[in-house]
Amino acid sequence: MTRPELSPDFLRATRTSYDAIAAGYAEWTRDELAGKPLERGMLTVFAELVARDGGGLPLADVGCGTGRVTGYLHGLGLGLDVFGIDLAPGMLAEARKDHPGLRFAEGSMLCLDLPDASLGGLLAWYSTIHVPDEELPRAFAEFHRVLAPGAYALLGFQVGDEPLRLTEALGEEVALVFHRRQPQRIAELLREAGLGLVSVTRRERETDGPFPERAPQGFVLVRRPVVSGGCEDGDISAAN
Repeated sequence: MTRPELSPDFLRATRTSYDAIAAGYAEWTRDELAGKPLERGMLTVFAELVARDGGGLPLADVGCGTGRVTGYLHGLGLGLDVFGIDLAPGMLAEARKDHPGLRFAEGSMLCLDLPDASLGGLLAWYSTIHVPDEELPRAFAEFHRVLAPGAYALLGFQVGDEPLRLTEALGEEVALVFHRRQPQRIAELLREAGLGLVSVTRRERETDGPFPERAPQGFVLVRRPVVSGGCEDGDISAAN
């Protein structure tokens, strides 16, 4: 994949910040999913849907970071062709170190270097959280473009109405903005991008354990409608 254009300031700041914390972030989050059974369940259901309805096309983990979720999906043994895309070379280096058998490439969700309708599934697991509101429709339009008809996308994000801004993380200077959003708003934007809503889930924040949370968590599952008679069918939830 070609190197992404980093003209928007938020892309440059996000990339530089995650490059700075890559090694520490990989160590800190390596076993995170082990303590989150609900998230594992959602990822597993998503992977099973992709395996069933994705037509054998690849599954892209967009904003894969250190590849821990990419590796989890691959390790389910469903025969999925899973690969990761991330903005930060430092994070990708950690991903390749931890998961040497998987493919990882540099790229931006605002301009994915993928052919139209080439994916059987797309995961955006806490990666749209750094995209400003005004750029979110562009990202979701890209999701629609690269998904094949009938393919699923799953998004995970923090719930809220105000962003969190960090200037320090894991002992390093950063400039990160975490955009918290309401699940129904994300669902609405995805539907406006042409994706059919399957489910919307909100989980209250966990305050105990090694990964205490500052906000509730949201998860939205969508599907690109199947082409029927030259047109895309409507909302999945309405069809069922």
